[in-house]
Amino acid sequence: MRSFRSEPILWIHVAGLATLPILLVMCLLFLSVGKPVLPVWIELCLVATIGVVPLLWMQLRRPFYIFAILGIALKPENLTEQQRKILCLINTKINRVLALVAAILSIGILWQLYQIAPRVINVASFLPQWRSLALLLAGLTFLASNLFLQIPVSVMRILVTNETEFAALEPLSLEKIKQDFTILGVRVNHILPQRTVKVETEE
Repeated sequence: MRSFRSEPILWIHVAGLATLPILLVMCLLFLSVGKPVLPVWIELCLVATIGVVPLLWMQLRRPFYIFAILGIALKPENLTEQQRKILCLINTKINRVLALVAAILSIGILWQLYQIAPRVINVASFLPQWRSLALLLAGLTFLASNLFLQIPVSVMRILVTNETEFAALEPLSLEKIKQDFTILGVRVNHILPQRTVKVETEE
C-alpha cells in the first residue's frame, strides 16, 4: 500500500498557502480605503469577526472535509480506507488547538496590516473610497486568507504523523464522517483523475 503522504489532495491543500500573501495584500488595500469613521478597535473587531470567527467555529465544531476543492467534494461513500483514516487525524484535540493558534496568529497579522494601511493609501486611491464597503471586503478577503491558512495547518498535522501511528488508526465510518465534518461543494464520484496501473502478463 502506498504511503498516506502520497495522497494528492493533501499537497493541493498545502499548496494553497501560496495564495495567502495575495489575499493579505488585498485585505491591506481594502483597509487603506477611505477615512476611518469608527474607533480602531471596532473596525478591527468587525474585520476579525467576519474573517476569523466562522472558520474557527467550523474547525472547532465540525472541521472542514479536506477531500473537497474549488466547490466540489468527493462523496464520503467513495473514500478509500486510507482516506477515511486520514480524516481521523483531522477531528482531534490537537487540530483544535492548532486551529485556535492559527486564529490568534491571523488576528496578529490583521493588527499589523491595520498599522501598515495608512502607508498604502495612494496605492488604493483608484478604488471607490467607501469605508463601510471597504471594511466588508477586507473582512471577506481576510476570511479567504484564513481558509487558506486553517486547512493547510490541519493537513500539515497529518503529514507529520508517523507511519506506525497511522497504521494503528481505525477508519472513520460513513455515518461519522457525515456527522462530524463540514462538507462544502457539489458531491462527485471523483475529483482528481484516477491513476491506472497496467499489468503485463507473459504468455
